[in-house]
Amino acid sequence: MFLKRVILAATVAVCTVGSAWAQSWTEPARGSQQRKDLMSAVRPIAEWQLGAPVQFVVNELRVSGDIAFAMLQAQRPGGQPIDLEQTPGNARGEMYVEDMDGARFDVLYKKSGNMWVAVTWTLGATEAWWSWKPICDAFGPVIEDYCQYVE
Repeated sequence: MFLKRVILAATVAVCTVGSAWAQSWTEPARGSQQRKDLMSAVRPIAEWQLGAPVQFVVNELRVSGDIAFAMLQAQRPGGQPIDLEQTPGNARGEMYVEDMDGARFDVLYKKSGNMWVAVTWTLGATEAWWSWKPICDAFGPVIEDYCQYVE
């Protein structure tokens, strides 16, 4: 009986911790001002690299207080893919297209006053560069699943 109680208590504890982590961030609703503001913060970066106009398909968007994380697929309006070979960033020699994972932006944001700022970002990253202790320390609430094994 004692062992059953210990197992039950441990299960409840794990479930409670798991659900606390799952609720540490929210996804702004489609069409919300917060979501628009987050996309607007990274759009000039995307247009500088890829050329205008750029639309984003949101794969992940997480906000906790004044920090946020996004995984965004850039495309042309109407869903047209972006030819990375034909972009301003490639023309300037800022990209290694053959080593990129497409036109995907991974972005970490910080709110400054009433404005979101894309603090750090990558285009076409092939690994989870944000799974690093200094970044986990600063942005943990929105990337905790990537940081759980970082020491």
